[in-house]
Formats: sequence, C-alpha cells, structure tokens
Amino acid sequence: MSSLLNKQILVGITGGIAAYKTIELIRLLTKAGADVQVVLTEGAKAFVTEMTLQAVSGHPVRSSLLDPAAELGMGHIELAKWADAILVAPASADFMARYSQGMANDLLTTLCLATEAPVILAPAMNQAMWKHPATQANLKTLQSRGVDMIGPASGAQACGDVGVGRMEEPDDIFQSLKFILMPTQQDLTGQHWVITAGPTMEAIDPVRYISNHSSGKMGYALAEAAKVRGATVTLVSGPVNLPAPSGVHLVAIKSADDMLTACRAAMTSPADVFIGAAAVADFRMKDVATQKMKKTGDSDEMQLTLVKNPDVIATLSQEKAAKCMVGFAAETQDVIAYAKSKLERKGLDLIIANDVSRTDIGFNNDENQVTVLSKDQQWTPPKEAKPALAVELVELITQHQSQMS
Repeated sequence: MSSLLNKQILVGITGGIAAYKTIELIRLLTKAGADVQVVLTEGAKAFVTEMTLQAVSGHPVRSSLLDPAAELGMGHIELAKWADAILVAPASADFMARYSQGMANDLLTTLCLATEAPVILAPAMNQAMWKHPATQANLKTLQSRGVDMIGPASGAQACGDVGVGRMEEPDDIFQSLKFILMPTQQDLTGQHWVITAGPTMEAIDPVRYISNHSSGKMGYALAEAAKVRGATVTLVSGPVNLPAPSGVHLVAIKSADDMLTACRAAMTSPADVFIGAAAVADFRMKDVATQKMKKTGDSDEMQLTLVKNPDVIATLSQEKAAKCMVGFAAETQDVIAYAKSKLERKGLDLIIANDVSRTDIGFNNDENQVTVLSKDQQWTPPKEAKPALAVELVELITQHQSQMS
C-alpha cells in the first residue's frame, strides 16, 4: 500500500522554469491516491497556468492570501490544517529566504508557518545562487527546524550553466516523498549507527587526485532512513554534492586514512551498526608531490607509484568497532561470488552487493538494485529509488540484528 494513499498533499509552486515539471509530479501524486491542492506564488503564474493545475489536481488553485471567496469557505488557516504535508516544488531562493526568516507575505509562506504538518522543499535555482552563502545559511536554518529537502540535483540548467541547482525529476521527488511520509516506529531509539558514504579523494599533487564515481546518494539515504527510525546517526562522508540529512551528525573527510580515523573517533565505544557504503579508493600515492607534477620532455607517459590504502571496513571489523558490521560490494562481474568472498574475508555480518556495470543503477544514479547476503541467507529487494531502497535495507539490517542477539 502506498504511503501516499488518501494523504492530503498541499503542493506549492514558486517562480522558476522548473515549475513545468510539477504538473507531472501532481499527476503522479493523484495516481498514487493522494488528494492534492495547489498554491501558486505570483512568480509561478509566469510559468504555469491555474487551468492546467486545476485539471491535474481536481481542485481550484489558490494564489491569494486575501481571497474573499476562499475565506468564506476554507480559509488559509483551515487549508494549513487540512494538509498532511506541504511540498514546495520548485522552491526558489527567494522563497527559501522568506520562509527561513519567518515571513508570511504571501499565501504559501503563511501556510508553511501555520501548518503543523511536515514541510518538504525541492529547491531549484541557478548554481551560483545555490552556492551563495546566504542561500546555504537559509538551507541550514530550515533544516535545523525540521524542513526536509529533496535535491537539488546537478546538471545542465536552463540558463546554460552546469552545476548543482536543478530541481529533481518528478519521479525522484515522488519516490522521496513516499519515503519521507512513510509511517515508521521509533524502534531504533538509543542505537548509534555509523555510516560511510561517497568517494575518497587521494591526492597525487596539489591539483590532482585519484577518486571514483560514487555520488554518496545511497549512503545518505541510509543515514536518513536510520535517523527516521530513531537511531543516532554519524555519517562519515567523502566529497559529494548533497545536503546533509537533517538531524544526522556529518563528518566530512577526503582520504581513506581520514575516513578510518573519523570512524574510529565516532566509535570509541562499539556502535550498534556500521554500514560501509563509501567507495573507498584501494590505492593512494606512495609519496604525494608537494608541487604540481610537470610534463617531462617529449614523454607521453607518467609513472605513479601507488601503495594500498587501509581497508576501512575490514580494519573496523577486526577491531569489533560495531556489534553489526555491514559492507557494500560494488562489482562489475561475478557479483554474488565476489560479495560472498568479501563477506567471509572481512568478517562481516551482512554485505550488500550491486552490479555497477549496469548503467541504470549504482554510481551517480537515483535508482539502485542490490542483493543482501548473510552467511546463510540472501535477499534481493526490487529495483527502486535509493531513498525507498534505503528503507528496505534498514529494515533487513534491523531484522538481522534481532537474530544476532
């Protein structure tokens, strides 16, 4: 059963070219059984029409804070009470600034302040606006107040720029919203989960490094899913373009050595669960050059001497840093066989294997499909968006915990 069935979702649309995507998002929500009402800002009216939104939502569209006709029926306070959740997509930089300051100078900001329901934003703006310190400060303020963020994504923008600031695609927002609104019990309260995410960055010289394609999306989704169930979560993350999940303690690192040090510091007493979702580089430079390495003569080759990095998860497993040790196996061939070998060799309780040779899942994708293995069992959840898959994986890990005790 969908977590959106019979949910009353208020969708706010602010001014931005991404507003056209929200039409498809509303269609997905109503198809899933949600009752959707739409609120437009004045800026949004330049991009989408009330008639179109009324057709896809099945309700009149609201845009005015002081609408005498609306106040005779469902006033703005009643509308705020009606909503089970408020989703603002796209959420512009202007809207985030006004909302973070507690302003109520239009219908949408008033509703966000008046509601006691969850508020979720899907930001969309130029990449420079997203990076601006004012926007980042507003983001942190809103997250500290419990506002959830979906995205933004990275890619080409309507203005021609490339970077973080695109609104997530409608289906990705839809899947994330299902996860956010999924009813859960706080059964992990009192537990400490430590999760690694993203790539590591191994310096070659002051301007070059060795890394990989990991986006961090799976690890961040797992951190959010464990936090929602009540766990205290420490997220040790390599460099990624993702906002830290609200309520999660983020430790930013670069190298494999940094990651091992941070994990040890987080687990001075054994954690309940450790999940190694990061893609840790296997090798690093034997000697990092102190100056930028230059081309030498007419040579078309450059030789680098590499040495092994510490195996973060195997080391922590040997040190019994957590009561339940969970690893990831990103493979391109013989996925299950290699995963079983890692499970035994590294002394893990569970391993999550995925085939990164597939272009539709894994690195930098919003969806994933994995196989979870223990010493004597195997599960394969369906292919789905990473936030939804994270919920399944946290449930499997929790069930395995209970079998271990």
